[in-house]
Amino acid sequence: MIKREQIAGMNIHYLFYSLEYFLDAQAAAGIRTIEFWPGTPHFFLSYLEYSDCKRVRKLLNDRNLTLRVITPENCTYQYQFAAQEKEQFEKSLGYFKKAMDAGEELGAEIMAINSGWGYWNEEREEAWKRSREMLSMLAEYAKERGIRLAMESLRPQESNLATTVQDVKRMLDEVNHPNLKAMIDTTAMGVAGETIDQWFDVLGEDIIHMHFIDGNPYGHLIWGDGTHDLEEFLRALKRHNYMGYLGQEITEFDYFNNPAAADLRNIKAYEPYII
Repeated sequence: MIKREQIAGMNIHYLFYSLEYFLDAQAAAGIRTIEFWPGTPHFFLSYLEYSDCKRVRKLLNDRNLTLRVITPENCTYQYQFAAQEKEQFEKSLGYFKKAMDAGEELGAEIMAINSGWGYWNEEREEAWKRSREMLSMLAEYAKERGIRLAMESLRPQESNLATTVQDVKRMLDEVNHPNLKAMIDTTAMGVAGETIDQWFDVLGEDIIHMHFIDGNPYGHLIWGDGTHDLEEFLRALKRHNYMGYLGQEITEFDYFNNPAAADLRNIKAYEPYII
């Protein structure tokens, strides 16, 4: 039902291991595609500079791995898409542009993004305007870099902006740029009480990427540790002819001690459905 190349391993839960260890673990698990989190200690990225991409490309090539998606940190670090103060906004804009520069060097086709968040004590529409302005500028820059932006929704605990499929549609409609598209995060989707079918009914071919993980619905879990139905989710993707990547955004700290073992269990859940 899915091709092996669609499953994109991520390195967030390898925070306490080297980049080489992560890449070796992906190759050992049979992963061929990487969604890269360019965060320290694996990769340094700021609004001014970033690590040597030639080194990273060699590490990938040596293991027959292909990097297709870049996902700059935007929840834990100070950079975000609806940054409130002028200095934060300008430096966040520079940071996300640098992420696309690095992504272009690394061969990425997609950069995963979201709406950011506004102050809880300001009018939501004021923060929405900042997010729309930021995403409009980033979409134009993405066009220059040959990259498409894929915007996900967030949980209400993370944002007061785009937390539903209708919010994502509104932002895409208002920015109205061919390089700004949508992505499904199955955790945020589940928390909102939505389904894969609903997302495709609303956004259709504008959905170009997914963070495809198990959940309760909270949590970013490996498959089998939550309550989602993997087979039914994959059938939904087939119904809508989705052939994009399935990013394995595994962020629960329970996996950080032995991430390679978690990935092996995760890929084992996929094996019956790989064609």
